[in-house]
Amino acid sequence: MIERVAFFSVHTSPLAAPGSGDAGGMNVYVDSVARTLAAMGIAVDVFTARVDDGFGEETEVAPGYRVVHIEAPGRDRAERIGVYAEGVAAWAIRHQASYDIIHSHYWLSAWAGVLLEEPLQAPLVISFHTLGRVRDVGSGEPPPPLLRLAAETEVVARAGCIVASTPAEAADLMEHYAAKPERVCVSPPGVDHGVFHPGAARRSDLGLPGGPLAAVVGRVQPLKGIDVAIEAIAGIADARLVVVGGPSGEVGDREQDHLRTLADDLAPGRVDFLPPMSHDAVADLYRSVDVVLIPSRAESFGLVAVEAQACGTPVVASRVGGLAFSVADGESGYLVDGNDNADWTKRVLAILTDDVVSTKLSAGAIVHSSGFSWNVTAARLLELYQGLV
Repeated sequence: MIERVAFFSVHTSPLAAPGSGDAGGMNVYVDSVARTLAAMGIAVDVFTARVDDGFGEETEVAPGYRVVHIEAPGRDRAERIGVYAEGVAAWAIRHQASYDIIHSHYWLSAWAGVLLEEPLQAPLVISFHTLGRVRDVGSGEPPPPLLRLAAETEVVARAGCIVASTPAEAADLMEHYAAKPERVCVSPPGVDHGVFHPGAARRSDLGLPGGPLAAVVGRVQPLKGIDVAIEAIAGIADARLVVVGGPSGEVGDREQDHLRTLADDLAPGRVDFLPPMSHDAVADLYRSVDVVLIPSRAESFGLVAVEAQACGTPVVASRVGGLAFSVADGESGYLVDGNDNADWTKRVLAILTDDVVSTKLSAGAIVHSSGFSWNVTAARLLELYQGLV
């Protein structure tokens, strides 16, 4: 019987607002699964490295779900992970805490999980969320450090169970990391249908313009392909684009400057850049725009796609990674091969100018998104946990 679970999320806290810094879909995943498991009576402690965010050592988020902030300074990642692991072990000893399962999120946390599996005497489950050998291919991002690739390979060999978000990610794990098929389990993320649902939304409440309107939601980095969205909108007369999110990663600030320049050159006055929004506000945004664009060059799942579709908003996305799973091509939106401007413009234009197409895809988006639920995700994880125990 699973009663207590430890989540490791070293590099980003589930309390951080998605869309800026290192916070993104993984933060939503960790927070949503922890809340859902806690509501099911499973105690969840999420251990994250402290940042200067004003939180104390422990933050009770909901009954049965708390975030523990571990001091983890270090000159490099290897030193920091060692200090983090020591901090988690010391906290567990002080609080006489024991766990049935360790679930690590991202490769840094997986590394910490390998170090702590024996001291905490609990089986290790890993969710990578992104993979170094897959994520950075053609993304415009700096190449992954060799340390990351070596660490990912090692922890794949050691984990009792690796959770993939989609069959495509499972295939990548087996192809690029020689993961054993019997240790790879597929469990898609969910969506909070209490927040993301169809409904009326007034653009004026969000300060959004009238007319044909598209949106991109996520961190600003080359990987997200926001330049493709700007180029597509530039080819559609009177259409506007709103980009919601902040710079992320080593080249995030430079990428944001590049995108602003590109927008001024190709679509002057028709592209707005907004800071990250709360869950409730971004749900209103989805309901207010005509289409959501996800031109990512790599994506393990694409949580934004499912959230937007749950609001009844069609999605146009790259046919890469998990997006081919989270978007039903021709039913809830469109998948586009590559970054050709003409292909993207054609698909976006069809939604913005053809009421029959947009109505059909909106209805299909609601149906498709109904298959994703955090309750289903948590139940599947519990099944996997119990199998390991």
